[in-house]
Amino acid sequence: MTQTIAPRVRALVLLLLAAACALLAGAAPASAHAALTGSDPGQGAVVDQAPARITLTFSEQVALSDDSLRVLDPDGKRVDNGKPSEVSGTTYAVRLNSGLSDGTYTVAYQVVSADSHPVAGAYTFSIGAPSKTSVAVSGQGTDDGVVGWLYGFGRYVSYAGFIVMAGGAAFVLACWPRGSGVRPVQRFVVSGWLALTAATLALLLLRGSFTGSGKVADVFDLSLLGQVLQTKTGAALVSRLLLLAAAALFIAVLFGAYDKREDPQEKRDLTFGLAIGGVVVAAGLAASWAMSEHASVGLQAGIAMPVDVVHLLAVAAWLGGLGALLVALYRAPANAPVDASAVRRFSHVAFGSVLALIATGTYQSWRQLGSWSAFTDTRYGQLLLAKIALVVVLVGVAWISRRWTGRLVETVPTSAEREKVRAGVGASGDTDVDTGAGTDADTDGGTYGGTYGGTDSDSRADAHTDARADTRTDPETDTDAGEEPAAGESAPEPADAERAAQLARQRAARDAARQKRLRDADPNRFGLRRSVLAEAGIAVVLLAVTTVLTQTEPGRTEQEAKAATSSSASADAGASGALTLNMPFDTGGKDGKGIVTVDLDPARVGDNELHVYVERPNGRAFDIPEVKIEFTLKAKAIGPLPVVPDHIATGHWSANGVQIPMAGDWEVDVTVRTSDIDEVTVSKNAQIG
Repeated sequence: MTQTIAPRVRALVLLLLAAACALLAGAAPASAHAALTGSDPGQGAVVDQAPARITLTFSEQVALSDDSLRVLDPDGKRVDNGKPSEVSGTTYAVRLNSGLSDGTYTVAYQVVSADSHPVAGAYTFSIGAPSKTSVAVSGQGTDDGVVGWLYGFGRYVSYAGFIVMAGGAAFVLACWPRGSGVRPVQRFVVSGWLALTAATLALLLLRGSFTGSGKVADVFDLSLLGQVLQTKTGAALVSRLLLLAAAALFIAVLFGAYDKREDPQEKRDLTFGLAIGGVVVAAGLAASWAMSEHASVGLQAGIAMPVDVVHLLAVAAWLGGLGALLVALYRAPANAPVDASAVRRFSHVAFGSVLALIATGTYQSWRQLGSWSAFTDTRYGQLLLAKIALVVVLVGVAWISRRWTGRLVETVPTSAEREKVRAGVGASGDTDVDTGAGTDADTDGGTYGGTYGGTDSDSRADAHTDARADTRTDPETDTDAGEEPAAGESAPEPADAERAAQLARQRAARDAARQKRLRDADPNRFGLRRSVLAEAGIAVVLLAVTTVLTQTEPGRTEQEAKAATSSSASADAGASGALTLNMPFDTGGKDGKGIVTVDLDPARVGDNELHVYVERPNGRAFDIPEVKIEFTLKAKAIGPLPVVPDHIATGHWSANGVQIPMAGDWEVDVTVRTSDIDEVTVSKNAQIG
């Protein structure tokens, strides 16, 4: 069973990583964390005279560039004049050219919110009366592309690297000091440092394009990089790189001088120094996120930032330590196994981390959501519920691991017993040692040695048999390998020395295989390994959900923006309700008879959605060459306002953003053309707004 563990571990880890990547790929692009809550003129408004400037109000402060606010006339030409400026707080303005003609104008904005996320959008207003416009209004932001996805993946890798590096180092220093000399654990921590460093450099390069054009070609634009370095996010990324240099020194000491210290007092002093330095560096790295993202803006930012730092450190201590424990359980050599006391200490650290996560997570949830309804009504709340569910499952599996740890404490042999076993094995030239697990060491030693020692089991068994035969039949080689010749005896010949070295290597490999088999035969240790592996798998998915959560607009902001938009729409628009008009027509030509149906939703002042359906008298939909709509308010001498809908399907046309400038009794004219020469216009009056 044990020899199949390593492939299963690799397969499960690959499966979990694939699931995490699928979760990231299936998530929506990063939502704007600053929402547009007001504008003057408002969205869809019709004003009598051209305004001198356009003002936009956001839910939080934003960063502006020269092209952050653009105003385009019906022909798509820019009519804004000068750089945008801050009016007060979260309100920003851009001046317009004088003498603007009547028609529909488009306001496009592209800014960066205070928590580092790009915000883009557009809306229209009209001067005098609405008109046709050649400007296409798109809700797509700059983060909806290759650069956006690369930036999101870089964020995931940076979080994972920090957790692995900080949590792995904390596990070694606080729980298992012997692990500082174990190569697999060293590689685990160093890989976290490399991942975090590479991801930080990538984010620094991607940042300019991510918040700007969104083009891959702009990733290596040095001018954009210079602009990024002047922003809060750029400063945080540079600070992170500097702290990573200090982290590299910490890792070098931990896996170098610390491991070589023999004097207990010197080792205690170095442990204290490393603990202080490690906490400072880890807290600084965590602060590079807290000071540039969600925690740095909004309600109680002064409290939220240190709380966020504690939250990140608790996550790293728990999940990073969990990963280090998993590596130690599966990859630690036989002469340096992770002992029960180390597992027990990590259990205490993990328990304290969970308590810290509950306290800080509760505060963060209240701050970012603000109401119970936001749990189900916002995307942030839904993701938070998924994260809470994963944490509950993870705690449940951790409780199972804690039970296995308790059993391991009772059954694992003491150091003296292990030395006794080693002495017994080393003294015997025979391998007929009963492990207590019902298997002979001579039969299985090769298998376990092949699995964990990197040597083929058959070849090791053959070599072992030959070596045993040689040592029993040749008196010249009966001395233990590596033993110094007795006084007066001559040194062995080169061939004999080579043979002795080979025997020493074989004997060491055989002893290591026995020790590892004795350790792995313990069912409690095997159960602990499986439960820790399950914890690590859940942690991978949990980290993916957390990364998406940090890129999602907080529920409190989303609900405030919706409330502001609804209030604005209610103030600008009167009574509303969907309008349906059925009008028979007859163009006089072949197949010229039918019924045209016009649906206007919500039939109010401002933006409306228009659908047109054409059917034969028997109710069957059919296509015609052309259909046009015009709206006229004769009482106010407004119109006709033309609308040319797009063909959607057989007998179905649609148009979005149809502007109704004011309430009144509107005449709706529908022009139907059934051939090159057959055309008719039918009309109906309706109260709109």
